Amino acid sequence: MTDFDLVLKCWGPVEADYNTHGGLVLNRLFTEYPDTQGYFPRFAGIDKAELVANPDVAAHGATVLKKLGELLKAKGNHAAVLKPLATTHANTHKIPINNFKLITEVIAKHMAEKVGLDGAGQEALRKVMSVVIADIDATYKELGFAP
Repeated sequence: MTDFDLVLKCWGPVEADYNTHGGLVLNRLFTEYPDTQGYFPRFAGIDKAELVANPDVAAHGATVLKKLGELLKAKGNHAAVLKPLATTHANTHKIPINNFKLITEVIAKHMAEKVGLDGAGQEALRKVMSVVIADIDATYKELGFAP
């Protein structure tokens, strides 16, 4: 089974409720890595207790997970999905590459706890994301973005 398939076998529950999972993932990201909240202008300065029930956090988290789902389903053939994402994250959002590593860890933990992604699946997610992050970093370098 490929790394993609190991992650996708637990993806159904995430896909069935992107808003709930997305809200939980972003809130966990902001809790475990408080500096990341500042990269989301809509949420910067909002108390973490208020973010938990904030529908905009859930909606943005859903967007993040939907894009991850597209990347997973592309099974490595992700250039068409990734290039625009990397470009906006460099030029518009100014997201440091390390933040992709942080959210990968949050998603791995979340999927282990909420949808049963086992140790092999978590490692598969990390492997998939290491390739994705390397490709984002390559685009960042092409664009001259080095935060």
